[in-house]
Amino acid sequence: MVCHVTSAAMSTQELFVAAARKCLSAGRKPLSVPQSLDLAAQVSAVDLGLKPALLYDSNSASADQVQRYLSSLQSSQLVSKSLLTLDLNGNALVVNPVAVRSRVEQLFHDSSVAVIDVCHSLEKPTVTDPLRGELRSTTHDLLLLLRGLEQLKEAEKPHYVGEKAEDWNLCTVFGLLLGFPITYWFDQTKSFENCLAMTPLMVTTASATWEADPAGHRCCLYSFSVPAGLLQETQSTLENWRLCLEERFQQQNVLKDLTVCQCTVTLPSVCL
Repeated sequence: MVCHVTSAAMSTQELFVAAARKCLSAGRKPLSVPQSLDLAAQVSAVDLGLKPALLYDSNSASADQVQRYLSSLQSSQLVSKSLLTLDLNGNALVVNPVAVRSRVEQLFHDSSVAVIDVCHSLEKPTVTDPLRGELRSTTHDLLLLLRGLEQLKEAEKPHYVGEKAEDWNLCTVFGLLLGFPITYWFDQTKSFENCLAMTPLMVTTASATWEADPAGHRCCLYSFSVPAGLLQETQSTLENWRLCLEERFQQQNVLKDLTVCQCTVTLPSVCL
């Protein structure tokens, strides 16, 4: 019985690795086995709803390549057919449409996401109204997009976001799509710089191991920061996020050994 389980696990592992190395090569270089396993754990987490979306950054593979990879996993029944590939201004994301729509909708109903204004003109970062004018417009447009994605069946091509996204603050949008409890905003019509230089930041990281990987490699599911000076103001938001993640984690058996840790960093400049 034990031998059978090990064999099945290795079979799953090999299928994920083969799909990544076949579909996601950039130039002549395919993904390494560790990169392929890390990606497998990440995509599995999106499929389980442990995270609403994954921003693909393992190499310079295109959204079309990411879609071929996802289609290969779906045809092998390794992940559900509800997952989609989104191309947002040249950035490829693997999206769980229901999970990410639910996450964005929470902005209108509770304080599950804290938006922090880091405009360069500010003396220090400050928590801002998540539904102020520009943010409300972006969130509304994003929800319309996500509700449309839910109506799609298994897709053969990436879904390309149109011209409307050109005015979105991608830093804020990525924070929402990726399920961060903290997301940054700045007025990009005035400057793309921010006021986070030399600001102590508390970085929260959530990681886990993938059951199908016998080596037990830890995969980073989340990594985000909050200015240390705003920790007290955002504490309830961070705690609710952690509790919700732990609850979702207990409802599955694909990933194990969830660890949430924090450290403080101070950088001479922060690129968002």
